[in-house]
Amino acid sequence: MGYTYAEIAKLIDHSLLQPMLTEAELGAGCQVAREYAVASVCVLPYFLKRAAALLASSTIFPTTTIGFPHGAHTSAVKLTEAERALNDGAVELDMVVNISQVRSGRWDYVQNDIGGIVTLAHAAKARVKVIFENCYLDDAQKIRLCRLCGELGADWVKTSTGYAPGGANLADVKLMREHSPAAVQVKAAGGIRDLDTLLEYRALGVTRVGASRTVEMLEECRRRVG
Repeated sequence: MGYTYAEIAKLIDHSLLQPMLTEAELGAGCQVAREYAVASVCVLPYFLKRAAALLASSTIFPTTTIGFPHGAHTSAVKLTEAERALNDGAVELDMVVNISQVRSGRWDYVQNDIGGIVTLAHAAKARVKVIFENCYLDDAQKIRLCRLCGELGADWVKTSTGYAPGGANLADVKLMREHSPAAVQVKAAGGIRDLDTLLEYRALGVTRVGASRTVEMLEECRRRVG
């Protein structure tokens, strides 16, 4: 079969980012993450401090988003968000690039926008996933972002927020893996709803996937591995 339950579970960032989620639902989602031993829980920013408390003494990383979902916050606001998130217990940050500035060719801005978050996070021993939102970009823009993230020392490049017209696809993941340095990991998100799809991305070198159907996928994994 080529995998264990633990290996598959640690690919998953359990996503709790729907804006209508109540505090009770967010708390229950953190308990699901503990029960299924996933890699991390990505929660709405206001709930992060509570999530970190609920995940204390577990192996689950508390995570939140920066500049989500459109990436259009000013760099100063993103830095403020990131500083607050780190103070509230975030171990990983999923930040959205300024999509408009990427498409406008303002690469100095994009470099400073990403680099500020990476520098701040790494100083706090936290890690950063840089979300491209690929459905809005052409391949040349994606490739340049991969190379830039490598130069800046980002920890992951990530396909999508899951809140745009398109999510992850295999062609984008192949391109991102090919054009990112070996030290930069790849995360796929948006539309990954079953175990077979997750395994396809894993085979391409993806080390994390964003998922809201965590329970369904990991119950299927348990059935297969016995």
